Order: sequence, then structure tokens, then C-alpha cells
Amino acid sequence: MAGGYDDRDGKIWMDGKLVEWRDANVHILTHAMHYASSVFEGERCYSGKIFKSREHSERLIKSGQLIDFEIPYTVDEIEAAKQAALDANGLTDAYVRPVAWRGSGEDMGVAAAKNPVHLAVAVWEWGNYYGDAKFKGAKLDIAKWKRPSPETAPSQAKAAGLYMIATMSKHAAEAKGCSDALMFDYRGYVAEATGANLFFVKDGEVHTPKPDAFLNGITRQTVIGMLRDKGITVNERVIMPEELEGFEQAWLTGTAAEVTPIGQIGDYNFEVGAITTEIAKDYEKLVRA
Repeated sequence: MAGGYDDRDGKIWMDGKLVEWRDANVHILTHAMHYASSVFEGERCYSGKIFKSREHSERLIKSGQLIDFEIPYTVDEIEAAKQAALDANGLTDAYVRPVAWRGSGEDMGVAAAKNPVHLAVAVWEWGNYYGDAKFKGAKLDIAKWKRPSPETAPSQAKAAGLYMIATMSKHAAEAKGCSDALMFDYRGYVAEATGANLFFVKDGEVHTPKPDAFLNGITRQTVIGMLRDKGITVNERVIMPEELEGFEQAWLTGTAAEVTPIGQIGDYNFEVGAITTEIAKDYEKLVRA
């Protein structure tokens, strides 16, 4: 697929029916466009099977609840919608994007309890999120924006509004020739990248930030389980910025990122070492099993 995401052939599942890709539109006064009242998921389908599909559907519903709306579909109905979108587009290896949002209705202020909640599912082919960084290691900038306190925003929701500072941070990183940016949290602790979780290696043990101010990714949880099954110690803990200098290896995890090695963060360099390479290969085997 090429060209703008609004100008493609195919079909998108939208509110219970399949519509032509170019016709999957919403009104300009859609509440989500003005107030970010939207949640979404990112999923990958491998050889006809969406990896951890139900977990994603369950999280989508939970995310909606965390920003105070109920998605008017059950997990089973969301599962069926995703499959319908894949079938309609003839895809077995694809990125899957369910999105739910408050639409246009009687309310157009901050409050929008009277407005309907919509759901759509789009699917498309999408290669390596970080391009050739998948093999040689991504280069990360260090963002000036910080992940907010859970008392400021619902950090466990995959909510559109939480990505505004991620977009700004990634734009700044790309302007410097980087693939992404590392973000600290409101306390100054190492948190995550703009759309992926972080892992580090030192002396044969793995260290990853405690997800108390950012999304505890499904891929993150999967990789932690894989590492522990292999007998590798995983430390979920507070990581201070000054510790970056002492880590030997690093990688990113996420549905889009999968497992992507990190070669550099700011002035700190990392090797694409044995643990990183092994877990990336093992993850690739797992999702295609």
C-alpha cells in the first residue's frame, strides 16, 4: 500500500459494517478530534493469526473505561470485527488498528456524555517500524517532554491524548537523525520510548523500568515472561538516567517495534549482543508459531 492513509483501496470495518476505505470518514465536530476522547490498539497478524488478539481487545475496552466511556461492543464482537477487516482486505500478515472514540452528538464542550461512542478497525501491511534499525540498532534522542504522573493522566490507558507529547518528541528526534526518543517520567526516571517499552542488559541480567507511569505493554509482558522462562533474571525497577552509561545492551519492545535493538541513546552506545539477538529471534518464532 502506498500514498496517504486516507487514499487507499480496501475496506475498513466501521460501526458494524465494512465500508470503502476512502469513505471511512467522521464529522468535523467529532468530539475526539477536539478533546482527544479516543482509545486505540496496535496489533500484528502473523500468518492469519493476530498475536494475543483477545488481550488487545480486552485492553481496548479497559482503556475506554479509564477515560470514562463504554465501547458498545463485546470482546467477541471486536474479535469478529478484526477478522472481518482482515478477510475483506485479503491480508494474513498485517498491522491491525482498532480505534474507539466519542463522536459528534448533542455535546460539543468538554463534557460529552450524550455523544455516541464509535468503533472502527483498519488493517494494512506494515514492515519493520524502525526500518533497518531492526538489524543494526536504533538511534534514540532524549526527549525534553516527560511522561505525566498517573494523578495527571490515566497512564494505563492506550489513549490518543497521551501520545501528543510522544509525537512531538519523535519529530524532534527525527530532525536529529534519530529513529525515536527516550522519555523520562515526571520524576525524572527512565520510562519508555514514544511508542515502545525499554529493556537494558548489564552483567547478564535484564533491567526494565517499572510501568507505574506509562503503559505496561503486552509485548513487554510477553518478553519478560520469555526471559524468565530462559532463566534470565529480569529486574523491574526504577532506572535513573545516570545508569544508562553502565548498560551493555538495550532494546525496544512493542507491537509495531516487535523486538528492536538499540545502538545509541543520546551519547551512550550499546552493542547488539547475544541476549538482545536471542530474544529478538525467539520473539519472532513465538509470534509465528
